[in-house]
Amino acid sequence: MIKSMTGFGRQEVVDGDRKFIVEMKGVNHRYLDSNIRMPRKLNFFESAIRALLKEYVQRGKIDIFITYEDLSEQQVVLKYNETLAREYLGYFKKMEETFSLQNDIRVSTISKCPEVLTMAEQAVDEERLWNGLKKALQGALTQLVETRSAEGENLRKDMREKLETMAVDVAFVEERNPEIMAEYRSKLEAKVRELLDSSQIDESRLAAEMVIFADKICTDEEIVRLKSHIETMRETLTTGEGVGRKLDFIAQEMNREANTILSKANDLEVSNRAIDLKTQVEKLREQIQNIE
Repeated sequence: MIKSMTGFGRQEVVDGDRKFIVEMKGVNHRYLDSNIRMPRKLNFFESAIRALLKEYVQRGKIDIFITYEDLSEQQVVLKYNETLAREYLGYFKKMEETFSLQNDIRVSTISKCPEVLTMAEQAVDEERLWNGLKKALQGALTQLVETRSAEGENLRKDMREKLETMAVDVAFVEERNPEIMAEYRSKLEAKVRELLDSSQIDESRLAAEMVIFADKICTDEEIVRLKSHIETMRETLTTGEGVGRKLDFIAQEMNREANTILSKANDLEVSNRAIDLKTQVEKLREQIQNIE
């Protein structure tokens, strides 16, 4: 099943006293390009997040937004630096003796000195933290893939309809060519008779003119290749994932054949069909830009 590069996924996970919310959206891009926004506390998981993303997505621009909350009451701990406090007291006593000052130092005074009492985050259980985050990421990625698959199916149906329209146009051009030759021969005979005012026509000269004309308007090779490209694209649309680049290449080849048919056309109906072919190919290429 083909996938679109457009999609959205969201997952909220509560793991004990930790809460993770992961949201992601995808749009089309030539390669896989990811942008991750998350709290600094989770930065060391960035490479793991990108590795997990590659398991689900091959191509597209993916924006990932991660929210994390620690609901525990022991997020930080208070630390007491006894060595530093002892140094402060030693200097205060020295100041008392040097300047003959009254030493009125209390515990509250020492506690206000820089770095005696500090707040520090508790050690993080990385494995537990990653397990909760991974669960949220997997849920969001699964939803992203589901939305991309649903959009991809819509693209596949639309593209198959366009391919059917193109097949009808190609069949018309193929059937019209012999008619164009017959009409040209009739017009050429009539013109020669009018100019020569005689029923005697040099058949060899007429045959030579027909050969020259046929060579100028012949689109047999273009039609064969275009029919082959249409069939190849039909098959590719049902083969599996990651076919966007292949489809884009096939569409380029289709456009080339349609251009050649249009340049050789000297018949209004064939010209109109060739223009329609080019229009359908352009529509296909627009859709293909959204396929993974």
